[in-house]
Amino acid sequence: MSKSSNFFEKCYEVARQIPFGRVTSYGAIAKYLAVPRSARAVGYAMTASHAKDVPAHRVVNRNGLLTGKHHFDGINLMQQLLENEGIQVKENQIQNF
Repeated sequence: MSKSSNFFEKCYEVARQIPFGRVTSYGAIAKYLAVPRSARAVGYAMTASHAKDVPAHRVVNRNGLLTGKHHFDGINLMQQLLENEGIQVKENQIQNF
C-alpha cells in the first residue's frame, strides 16, 4: 500500500466516525491525524472516497463551505445529503458551523 493510500484510509476511518447530522472540516481531520498542515490532502482523500462508503459529504472547509460539492453526482447532492441529516445549508455554506 502506498503512503498516500494509507493516509487516505486513515482519513476514511475518521470520516466514518462523524455522527449523522454532524460535520467537520478537512483541517480538523488533518489535525486529528497529527498532520495539521495536510487539510488539502484530506480533501484529496474525500474526493477519492465516493465508492468506499465514506460520508465525505460531512467534511467541509474551515468556513463551513461545501467546497467538495462538485465531486458529487448531481448538482446539489452534497447539500441534499446534509439537509437530509438536518443540517442547514444556505448559499453553499453550513449555517451555525
